[in-house]
Amino acid sequence: MKLAFVLDPLDTLLPYKDSSIEMMRAALHRGHDIFAIAADSLTLRDGMVCGLAQSLTISDSTPWYQAQEAREMPLNHFDAVLMRKDPPFDMEYFYATHLLEIAEHQGARVFNRPRALRDFSEKLSIARFPQWTPVTLVTCRMDALRTFIHQQSDVILKPLDGMGGSGIFRVRVEDPNVGVILESMTNQGMRTIMAQRYLPAITEGDKRILVVHGEPIPWCLARIPAPGETRGNLAAGGTGHARRLTNRDMEIARHVGSILRESGILLAGLDVIGSCLTEINVTSPTCMREIRDQTGFDTAEQVITNLESLVARNDT
Repeated sequence: MKLAFVLDPLDTLLPYKDSSIEMMRAALHRGHDIFAIAADSLTLRDGMVCGLAQSLTISDSTPWYQAQEAREMPLNHFDAVLMRKDPPFDMEYFYATHLLEIAEHQGARVFNRPRALRDFSEKLSIARFPQWTPVTLVTCRMDALRTFIHQQSDVILKPLDGMGGSGIFRVRVEDPNVGVILESMTNQGMRTIMAQRYLPAITEGDKRILVVHGEPIPWCLARIPAPGETRGNLAAGGTGHARRLTNRDMEIARHVGSILRESGILLAGLDVIGSCLTEINVTSPTCMREIRDQTGFDTAEQVITNLESLVARNDT
C-alpha cells in the first residue's frame, strides 16, 4: 500500500516517543510505502485535493528519516491517508478536515474520518458517556464556574483546545487567585472552558488507553504527575508506567470504542483517572512507544494490520 501521513513538520517529531513515527516504522516493516504530507500544504486545485508529499525512509540514526523531494499529489492517489496533525484544533485544523472530507468524496480513504475529527471534540465528547465521567461543567460564565468551585471544593479547569496538559489549573475553593484565573481562562467571560471535580486518583496515574478500531489495547500508560504537579501528561513532566487494563478500564474502553468504530475512528486514546473517563483523544493520540518499550506490545503494528483489512474491504 501507499500510505500518506498528514503531519506537523518532520523536524518537530521526536523519534524516541512519537507515535506517528511508530506507525510509519510499522508500515515500512510490513512492506508498505510511506509519504509525509505537511498539513499546511493541503490544497484544493482545479477541484482536486492535493498535498506536497515526500516519500520517506526511516533509520535508527540521526537524522531519523530520509525524504525525497516533495511533489504535489492528489490524496486519492494513496491507498490510505492518516491524519496525524497535533492540536490545537483551531480554524486551520477545521479547514483541513473539510479539505480531507472533500478528498473522501474523490475516493480518498482518510483515517480518522474528517467528520469524526470534527464531531469528537477531545474534551467535550465525554458528554456522550455521562455514566463514566466525573462531575463536569462547561461554560464561559464566571459566576457559574465560581458556584461549581464552591460546590466541588477542588476543581480542575481546562481550555477546550489544549493538549499535553497546557493551560490546565487546579483550583480550590479557598484559592485567592480564583478570580484572576477565571478571568484569564475565559477571556473575561468570552471563552468557554471545562471544569471537572478533582480526582485524587490522579496520584496513581492519568491512564492513556489506546483503542484500535474499537478494541482496547491490553496495556495502558499510567502517567504519574511529577512531585508538586497535578498534571500527569508526559509533556508536563509526568512519568509513564505501562499497566494492564483493569476490568473497569476494559469496560469503559469497549463501550466507548464501539461508538468510535461506528463513527470511523481507527485510533483513539482514552484518558481515564481512577474509574472516570476524562478525555477522548482522536487527533494524534500517543504513548505507543512507551508501551512497546516497557511491554513489547506493538500498538503501531495493530493499527497498520487493521488499516490493511479496512483498505482491502474498501471500508472506513
